[in-house]
Amino acid sequence: MKNYLAILGLSVVLVGCGSAKPTVDDLAISNPIETVLDLTAVNNDRVPVTINPGRFTTETVTYRLPRVVQGTYSVSDFGKYVDDFKALDYDGNELTVTKVDDNTWTIAEATKLDKLQYYVNDTFDIETNGGIGGEQPFSPAGTNIEEDNYVLNLHGFIGYFDSLKNSQYALDVTAPATFKRTSALENKGMKSSADGTAITSSYFAQRYFDITDNPMMYGNLDVEEFMVGDIKIVLSLYSPTGKHTAASLKETVYKMMEAQKNYLGDVNTTPRYDIYVYLSKGDETSPKGFGALEHHTSTVAVFSENSSLEGLKASIIDVVAHEFFHIVTPLSVHSEDIHYFDYNKPTFSKHLWMYEGVTEYFAQHFQVYEGLSDEATFYNTMMSKIATSTQHLDDAMSFTIMSENVLDEPYASQYYNVYMKGALIGMCIDILMRKESDGNRSMLSLMKELSAKYGKEKPFVDDNLIAEITAMTYPSVGEFLKTHVEGDVPINYNEFFEMVGLTKGETQVETNYIFAGGQNIIFDGDQEKGTIFFSPMALKNSFWKSQGVQAGDVIKKVNGTDLTLANAQQIIGGMFGWKEGQEITMNLERDGKPVEIKTTLTKAYAADESIVEDENATEAQKALRAAWLKG
Repeated sequence: MKNYLAILGLSVVLVGCGSAKPTVDDLAISNPIETVLDLTAVNNDRVPVTINPGRFTTETVTYRLPRVVQGTYSVSDFGKYVDDFKALDYDGNELTVTKVDDNTWTIAEATKLDKLQYYVNDTFDIETNGGIGGEQPFSPAGTNIEEDNYVLNLHGFIGYFDSLKNSQYALDVTAPATFKRTSALENKGMKSSADGTAITSSYFAQRYFDITDNPMMYGNLDVEEFMVGDIKIVLSLYSPTGKHTAASLKETVYKMMEAQKNYLGDVNTTPRYDIYVYLSKGDETSPKGFGALEHHTSTVAVFSENSSLEGLKASIIDVVAHEFFHIVTPLSVHSEDIHYFDYNKPTFSKHLWMYEGVTEYFAQHFQVYEGLSDEATFYNTMMSKIATSTQHLDDAMSFTIMSENVLDEPYASQYYNVYMKGALIGMCIDILMRKESDGNRSMLSLMKELSAKYGKEKPFVDDNLIAEITAMTYPSVGEFLKTHVEGDVPINYNEFFEMVGLTKGETQVETNYIFAGGQNIIFDGDQEKGTIFFSPMALKNSFWKSQGVQAGDVIKKVNGTDLTLANAQQIIGGMFGWKEGQEITMNLERDGKPVEIKTTLTKAYAADESIVEDENATEAQKALRAAWLKG
């Protein structure tokens, strides 16, 4: 998973009936659990769901929707979005159901149970924070029910019986015939309704994990399919205003994934990879958590409809690349906590530094390694992560303790550091590996070795991983992990930069109209007054400084639209799409008096501390740097 900090937040089914049903025991089921979603029968913005499990031999059974889903590290409580839950016997009579908690129902007289019926509300409509820092589904893990678009993260619609977690599922999805439909689950067949207005698509899942791991998108979609080597890429885009198209992103995705395949080399991949992109209008019923959630053969991403094309392309490269690299970890290399995941009471691995941190490092490193970006851009990115990690997050916290307790405070609020310090941990190990092996081994080669040793069907023992990595690599790597990952000692990044002939210096970097270099946002907010104002950081942004803004200037309107805390994410998020040469107006209030800015955008720069090449670097340091950055 990858999410952004919130702005101003510093992210063919067999139908059985009656006595013809097979009998099942608590451990196995002879026929799949038959599941139906009917998108043609939406009621009050709710999708009806039917679950037909077969015949039980026990008197009481428990049915759950996930409290937490894999790839997220926060509580989602998908059961909260279920209405009118009913358990029916073979005569259509209701059985006694007890709701145990937000996600759990027990059914009495289960030997009489024919099927479950309930409605599911979507999560997009009622998001307040996009699932960032609160007990709501992170947007890319959520669900959408609109007239022309359905985001079907199936864990939001379909649950599991405690006794039948490993049972197969047969899923029918009925939708209007005019809908486009894309699915990471293989479509096993399609059948039209008698009047031709609806089509039912049939799917099959080997077990409940495959239900949660294979999202779908239905509706008014723009779809592009193309090959990257031996991988079929299916890019499905929903743009509510039609501003963006899948075709406009195709070349970017192609070049990105071609470079990723080259970077990964002989790591096992998949014959098909689905990318679902939902673009948010930014209004009250739109998702607010921008980012993506990984699956084995797909990813679901949410970005802003207001983005410029170049901004959207940049988001695709930054975020979707991260998700694709998850095929290495945790999808191939993972602990028992992930392999035997408990959706209701999960335990968490100690190694988020690897699952999210190393993945994020690869998502940045491959760009310079494969020539998609230059060294200066890579240095600036890593420097930005150092600044965020050391200045805005707890740099003296054990990463393994934080990971293992990520749902609880004070650790939950430090989760974002997995994308900052976690990536820097990957960078440091990469440099150490190169140094110890005369440039021949790397963080990527280590992950390949771990993939070969384990793979997606064989988990490692969580407590043994650091000792195993030490044995597979060098004492210096083990010492680093014990000191800076298990331990709480902050990393001296200068030591690692020195190894590759780099040092810190001030550079003039191009920025946008929201930041003053790195993660230094130029806006702040007053919760009591409900206002947004320029922070002192605005004076470090060359454009805003040239406009004479002052720290504390309250922003009343942007291009004629009132700016408040309620719409800040939409309005300020739209500024990511501002481009040089564009005419803008901004109405301010300074010391109670109105001030108007009406101007043409020029490029924005910020003087920022960054990583630069050391003029006195030795040939050995330069050689190690070349091996690190170019192989």
